[in-house]
Amino acid sequence: MKVPVEWLRAFLDTQATLAEIAATLNAIGLEVEGIDDPAERLAGFRVAEVVSAAPHPDADKLQVLSVVAGADVNGGAPVQVVCGAPNARAGIKGVLGLPGAVVPANGMALRKSAIRGIESNGMMCSVRELELGEEHDGIIELPGDAPVGAAFAEYRGTSPVIEVAITPNRPDCMGVEGIARDLAAAGLGTFKPYRAEPVAGDFPCPVEIRTDDSEGCPAFYGRVIRGVRNGASPEWMQRRLIAAGQRPISALVDITNYLMLGFGRPAHVYDLAKLSGPVVARRARAGEQVLALNGRTYTLSPEMTVIADDAQVHDIAGIMGGEHSGVGESTTDVLLEIAWFDPERIGLTGRRLGLASDARTRFERGVDPAFLDEGLDLLTALVLEVCGGEPSQVVRAGTPPNEPKRIAYDPALAGRLGGVAVPEAEQRRILTALDFAVAPDPELRSGQSWTVTAPLRRLDIEGPADIVEEVVRIHGLDRIASVALPRAEGVARPTATPQQRIERRLRRVAAARGLNEAVTWSFVPLADAEAFAESAGGLWVLDNPISEEMKAMRPSLLPGLLAAARRNLDRGAAGLRLFEIGRRYLRGEGVASDERATLAVLLAGEKAPRGWATGKAQRFDAYDAKADALALLAEAGVPVERVQVTAPDAAGPGPQFHPGQSATLRLGPKAVLARFGALHPRLLAQFDVDAPVVAAELFLDALPARKGADGFARAPYAPPALQAVTRDFAFVVPADLPAGELVRAVQGADKANIVAARLFDEFRGPGVPEGAKSLAVEVTLQPGEHSFTDEQLQAIAGRIVAAAQRLGAVLRG
Repeated sequence: MKVPVEWLRAFLDTQATLAEIAATLNAIGLEVEGIDDPAERLAGFRVAEVVSAAPHPDADKLQVLSVVAGADVNGGAPVQVVCGAPNARAGIKGVLGLPGAVVPANGMALRKSAIRGIESNGMMCSVRELELGEEHDGIIELPGDAPVGAAFAEYRGTSPVIEVAITPNRPDCMGVEGIARDLAAAGLGTFKPYRAEPVAGDFPCPVEIRTDDSEGCPAFYGRVIRGVRNGASPEWMQRRLIAAGQRPISALVDITNYLMLGFGRPAHVYDLAKLSGPVVARRARAGEQVLALNGRTYTLSPEMTVIADDAQVHDIAGIMGGEHSGVGESTTDVLLEIAWFDPERIGLTGRRLGLASDARTRFERGVDPAFLDEGLDLLTALVLEVCGGEPSQVVRAGTPPNEPKRIAYDPALAGRLGGVAVPEAEQRRILTALDFAVAPDPELRSGQSWTVTAPLRRLDIEGPADIVEEVVRIHGLDRIASVALPRAEGVARPTATPQQRIERRLRRVAAARGLNEAVTWSFVPLADAEAFAESAGGLWVLDNPISEEMKAMRPSLLPGLLAAARRNLDRGAAGLRLFEIGRRYLRGEGVASDERATLAVLLAGEKAPRGWATGKAQRFDAYDAKADALALLAEAGVPVERVQVTAPDAAGPGPQFHPGQSATLRLGPKAVLARFGALHPRLLAQFDVDAPVVAAELFLDALPARKGADGFARAPYAPPALQAVTRDFAFVVPADLPAGELVRAVQGADKANIVAARLFDEFRGPGVPEGAKSLAVEVTLQPGEHSFTDEQLQAIAGRIVAAAQRLGAVLRG
């Protein structure tokens, strides 16, 4: 929010410098994002007088002016300036840009130059060129008493502008007055609230005003003013609005913007001649439409509150008015509206319509419900002052929330919770300055609990902790002493949980394997989440999302990684290796935990570029995802030699994966540790990814507990005394038998002696029956205290063959 210092001083009597104001704002929690001093942009622009004007000898629309700009410009003698403005003439005073000055509107640096052969020493400026408004038909005309030679910025009273970041919990500071109140409470001056005297109506309001939506619009106040003149707003008002970033439009519109920016209270003005019948706050009807002031047509739904008459909708309540009933130059009679809308309803409507406005920002955070009458008085007074007219009596439909929050508060809590002891008298002063009521008063006794009543505008105050926050931030957060946390004697013990240590270890291993870590949102578009939902209704959908594109909690980490892959591939990346450790969110009956720790790997595009040695570029395949998954499982302490690769079935990796290029990794029939494979082409089309993608997801919550996970060192390694023995076996097996099953059967045939088994060959062809294949397995045997005898080796081999035969395998001769 832009806060002009000149406007701020209208509410705050202070001698503080700009630097002191900015420092105090930061100290009390109103972060200063930047300071803009327009005087710096207007450096080099002077108040000047045109002493003569003659036609340009070579251009019909140009004039050659003699301009006096002060004693320090050309020794006080006139300088020659070529000008094309139709109102340039002898005797007027305007603004001269000297050589070296930079025109704010276009960044052009002025210099001495020749225009059609005539030397020009600067430029006479228009309102638009100095970014003071939209007028550009002629140069600025200043009053006759303007001091020639004065810096234009000083003459105009240009004010610095402070950019303040207002957090969502402080809607009371969405107006200049609210910021002034906080600064005064911090001791930077005296607060000067401005209120207008109530204006009695001269006649009954000719328009029926009512609210038929007591939930969305509990209070709707209004009055008519007849005989207004809607011209340009006064210069002082335009100056403040422009400094605050608001473009002046017309007197009536500018007045409502002035009330919003100055007091944080949005309001609206309707052209009475364009209304038909009663003006009502009601729910929208399904399919109703309104052409808003931004020129766009919006289709409404029944959960939205609108302002309408008998003919049509005129206002998306609390967000934006309609173009049909907007005021213009011909407007003579107006209806003033000031209302209180439910913040939740305003936020919902704005998100559904994708419509943002200054009014919505204030209403959805919560405006002061006690400011309706005072706001209407201010609005009326400004309209009468600027536009004239005759006001009607006020109509008040409904009642705004009027029950303040009363909180029992112990002053000692500031020391216990806030970390700084603030005297009770100072706490009472701070709260009173912030418009809180403290009772009983003044008979407060030390140690007695107070009853603190929060002003209605402070919707963020809910309990004693909030009172402490108000006291401490005004007293000074910098006064809180830095105190080290207590720690036990000796070497500090590790604080990471076993789960955190596993995640750290997995991050290191994933990075070592060439994967790049990604951090994606936990919120994803609803359609993306539905593509990975395990069951219908198994999604957590947010009632109040950041945006419609972040509405559902992710049931998998893969939607976010796919979106990241799409962005990178669209920007020319040939291949991607991504991983992420995070949480997926499940919902449904029988779900043990809604939040599951997960590691996802995504490999997209090219695995290796084309080259003279390798030929075409190599693509990732399902085995790459499997290799990464097994390596990560091994680092997590999973006995990967016992992991079963299960082909797709009803309980397989899911419809997101290609049915012929995916599988799950399990320990036993039920313990699914991971899934991997190529993603389904249909899914890639939905995510607009034009490249093959393989992925793996490790379910960290399903990993078996790692033995000795809390130890600091590995168990000591004792090498065997005797050399290992290897034996090779070749088996003919059915062609559909997974090789992993044979390897596991062989390794489990004699657990006391077999320490490893691995597949080293697969053969199909001559000598192997049709429908079968030959698998060769290398078995490693480790003797203990004595070397194996031939009889022992024969016995072990027999057990290996018997175990393989149970799978239908036959030893090849």
